[in-house]
Amino acid sequence: MTPAARVAAAIEVLDTVLAGQAAEVALSRWGRANRFAGSKDRAAIRDHVFDVLRCKRSFAWLGGVETGRGLMLGACRAAGIAPDTLFDGSRFGPAPVAADEAGAPLDAAPRPVRLDVPDWQLPLWERGAADPDAALAALRHRAGVFLRVNRRRTDLPSARSRLRDEGIDTAPVPGAPLALEVLTNPRRIGGTHTFTEGLVELQDPASQMAVARLGLRDGMRVLDLCAGGGGKALAMAAEADLHILAHDIDPRRMGDIAPRAARAGVRIETLAPGEIPGRFDLVLIDAPCSGSGTWRRAPEAKWALTPERLAELTERQDGLLRQGADLLAPGGRLAHATCSVFAQENEDRVTALLADRPRARLATQMRLDPAAAHDGFYLAMMDGIA
Repeated sequence: MTPAARVAAAIEVLDTVLAGQAAEVALSRWGRANRFAGSKDRAAIRDHVFDVLRCKRSFAWLGGVETGRGLMLGACRAAGIAPDTLFDGSRFGPAPVAADEAGAPLDAAPRPVRLDVPDWQLPLWERGAADPDAALAALRHRAGVFLRVNRRRTDLPSARSRLRDEGIDTAPVPGAPLALEVLTNPRRIGGTHTFTEGLVELQDPASQMAVARLGLRDGMRVLDLCAGGGGKALAMAAEADLHILAHDIDPRRMGDIAPRAARAGVRIETLAPGEIPGRFDLVLIDAPCSGSGTWRRAPEAKWALTPERLAELTERQDGLLRQGADLLAPGGRLAHATCSVFAQENEDRVTALLADRPRARLATQMRLDPAAAHDGFYLAMMDGIA
């Protein structure tokens, strides 16, 4: 496919997304209906679509209208590409740019448009982020691909060397001693021996930094209450000799934990929903949240979030924190973690729990705004509860 044809395909997919279909579904359906498109074509179209979804408001402003065509016109202008070079009227390309498709300069746009955020969310960022403009600017760009080196299997220099031999260059990440940023061939990671032998796992540095702050010690009994795919449980298991139990309200989410643990050389016990035996030295609640710190990876979530949905999430977080507090052994610690920047999901939830448990206290907390080398993240450690 020519570059112009890829733009035309992205316009088609974006129009489907704007009509309400999930981007991944729309891309898959386009691929099945256009089997002539090679893997590089599909990857390029996917990149166009997600680049637009990260910057939907500003690209619509630059393109003059929020349609697939307007958004791709805006994408060209934002990248400094003359639209006429791609909107060329060629056989499979988009029609030439019309006189009424000039758009408007971005410096004339309102601040939420320039920052690509819904108006109602901007106060949440201003309250929750140390530098809201910088945090939102980070979310306008693609996320990097990051690995966690499994200290049970290897060390960071050895993992880098193994990956280099398999054609993948990496770089260490400041502040996360086991993290590597993938610099070349990220789509080949899953097929490397370094990955299949459990020497590395995909994990954002922010999550790695949070696990490092949990104060893990050999012999601890740990519950990962909202384990999902088990990324943090695996990271904890690599840090110390622990008895880790993983739980999730939807057991299907934990389906990959057993094979991932076997590959990593660690043991994690998975529990049926609601069946949580005994008390724990540490309960980690990686709570369902808005995911605002990760929206460059899942940009549709930014536009789908509503005040009502945020209220539902905070209510659920309160319930999980109360449940986790009741599962602590004497002297145990409760960890509240989210991949959100919003204080409503972070500090406010901790304050609410502490008000309900007069003997409890906040031991430590970590706040990370989205940055080039990591997602946004929050962690609070509380003790004195049990």
